[in-house]
Amino acid sequence: MNIKKLVQLCKKQDREAQEKLYRQYSGKLFLMCLKYSDDQQEAEDTLQDGFIKIFEKIDSYKGTGSFEGWMSRIMINTAINRQKQKRLFLTISDDYPEVEDFELPTESVDLEVLLRTIQELPLKYRMVFNLFVLDGYSHKEIAAMLDISEGTSKSNLSRARDLLKKKLSEYFRDNTKKSL
Repeated sequence: MNIKKLVQLCKKQDREAQEKLYRQYSGKLFLMCLKYSDDQQEAEDTLQDGFIKIFEKIDSYKGTGSFEGWMSRIMINTAINRQKQKRLFLTISDDYPEVEDFELPTESVDLEVLLRTIQELPLKYRMVFNLFVLDGYSHKEIAAMLDISEGTSKSNLSRARDLLKKKLSEYFRDNTKKSL
């Protein structure tokens, strides 16, 4: 069944279509939730909340743009709202220096190690890092999503990058010693 037909059936509250949509996209959307969650249980809860919102708001999807992108945006917003409830977004000085583009070292680091290292970042840094580097949002968009200033977004990204570089350097140093 193609996605247009599936969406139309979901708009009619067809339970089988909703289940099929869930099965088709839950894996990919779960990974997205995991990026913005503290642990697997929280990511599972976010996924469930996100799908409830998707099914509640599916009538607002007009068929323009990617349906998967539309669902991803809902899932990201659901995860962010969960974190906002924790009140972990502290405002930091807006005069933190501008940072250069950051390339994830995917070729030299095992993907599992890289993802685990990102997951270990403090929440406020991880959220901005994921939104900016992995999901392509601008600092202006991130600031609006997280209710922080653009300067705070930039400083959180800079600090996330600094922490990642430090943790990955330690990882390389430790693994180089082990292989000697």
